[in-house]
Amino acid sequence: MGWSCVVARAVAFILMLGKISAFTSDIFAAGKSDKEILDNLLKNTRYDKRLLPPVDGVLTVNVSVLLLSLASPDESSLKYEVEFLLQQQWYDPRLRYSNQSHYDYLNAIHHHEDIWLPDTYFIMHGDFKDPIIPMHFALRIYRNGTINYLMRRHLILSCQGRLNIFPFDDPLCSFALESISYEQSAITYVWKNDEDTLRKSPSLTTLNAYLIQNQTIPCPIKASWRAEGNSLYEEDEELTCNLCQRRFEEQGNYSCLKVDLIFTRDRAFYFTTVFIPGIILVTSSFITFWLEWNAVPARSMIGVTTMLNFFTTSNGFRSTLPVVSNLTAMNVWDGVCMCFIYASLLEFVCVNYVGRKRPLHNVVYRPGENPVTQPKRESTGAADLVSCTACTGPPGSCTHTANNGGVSEPCFVQVRKKEPPHPIRVAKTIDVIARITFPTAYAVFLIFFFIHYKAFS
Repeated sequence: MGWSCVVARAVAFILMLGKISAFTSDIFAAGKSDKEILDNLLKNTRYDKRLLPPVDGVLTVNVSVLLLSLASPDESSLKYEVEFLLQQQWYDPRLRYSNQSHYDYLNAIHHHEDIWLPDTYFIMHGDFKDPIIPMHFALRIYRNGTINYLMRRHLILSCQGRLNIFPFDDPLCSFALESISYEQSAITYVWKNDEDTLRKSPSLTTLNAYLIQNQTIPCPIKASWRAEGNSLYEEDEELTCNLCQRRFEEQGNYSCLKVDLIFTRDRAFYFTTVFIPGIILVTSSFITFWLEWNAVPARSMIGVTTMLNFFTTSNGFRSTLPVVSNLTAMNVWDGVCMCFIYASLLEFVCVNYVGRKRPLHNVVYRPGENPVTQPKRESTGAADLVSCTACTGPPGSCTHTANNGGVSEPCFVQVRKKEPPHPIRVAKTIDVIARITFPTAYAVFLIFFFIHYKAFS
C-alpha cells in the first residue's frame, strides 16, 4: 500500500513536469504574439517587479546618451535646451524566453508598468521642457533577458558662465544621472560607450547653441546633491573631499554619472554687430582732427552724430544682455569707446575756443611763418641791450659810439621780446597732436581689450 502511493505520486509529478514543459513550449511557440509571451512571463506567481533582478553581485546598468537637438533662447542667455535619447540596458534572467519564438525581441511598451525599471533621477539646475508621454520611450526585452530601455528627454539647463567676460565666456551645462533609492552596493551605473563623449545624431540641430566640447564622467563625490551643509569649494581640496565624503556616506553611497556640455558664443555675431560698428563710430569721430579748426558745422555734426549713434547701438544691444552687478567686458567696451568719442568732441570745443581768442599783442599771423612784431625805436631798459657785434672785447667793454644823424649815442641793438604764439597756431597745433595721440591710444586699448578677454582664443 505504501509503495503504491509513492509510485502514484511519482507518476503524477512526472506528468505535471511534462504538462509544464508542454505549457512552456506552448508559450514560446512560433504562433504566439509578444503580448501573449509577456503576459505569461510577467505573471504574479512568476515575476515580481518590486524585486531587483536576481544577478550575481551588483546589477550593472549601461547608460548611453544620443544628442538630438541643442537650443538657446538667445545668444546672451545662460539657459540651454538639450534634447537627447537616454538608453539604459541591464540584465534580468527572469525575462529570458525560449528560442522557439520567432521574435528577436519583445516590444514591452505596454507592459512598462509591470516590469522592474531603474529609478533613474536627473540631477540638474533647470527643468523638463514638457512631460514625457508613453510614446516617448521604447522598452525591448531580448531572448537572453537583456532589457533595453530608451527614453526621450528634453531638459532646460541653467548653465554656468563667466558673465564678467561676456561674450568671450564658454558656458558650462551639466546634469547627472543617479539612482534615487538603490545604493551602489545594489546598482551601479556605467557609461556604455568608451569614448568618454556623447554620441551625436547625424541629424543634430542647433539654434544659438554652439557645442565645442562634451564629456561623460562618473560624478565627483563632492558634487553630490546629497551632501549636507553649504556648497563646498576647491580651495582646500583635501579637506573638502574628506568632509563631503563623510557627509555623503552618512546618507548612503549612490552610483552617479555626469554629463558636461561646454558651449561657446558666436563671436562673429558680436564682432559684426557690436565691436566693428563701435570701432567705426569711434574712428569716425577722429576725422574732425583733419578738418579746419573753424569748420564748426562739420566738426560739431560729426561729433554729435557719432555719439548719438553709439548710444543707440549700445542701448539696443544692452537690452538683451543679462543684468549683473559686477564690471563686465561690455561695460568696459562701452565706457572706453564713449570716452574717446566724448574726448574728440571736447577737443573740437577746446580748439574752437582757443582759435577765436583775441591775441594779447600786436601779432600778425602768416601761415607757414612765425608770428613777428613790428620794430620799435623807443629806448629800452638794460635788459633789452646786448653788446654791439662790432665789439671784440669782453662783455661790457664796448665804449665806442655810433653816429646816428650826426648825433653820437651809445651803440646797442634792440632785442624784441618773445611774444606768445598766435591763437590760431595753437589751435592747429592741438589738432596735430590729437591726430597722433587719439588713434594711438585707441589702438592700444583695442589690443589690450581683445588680449585680456581672450577674444581670439
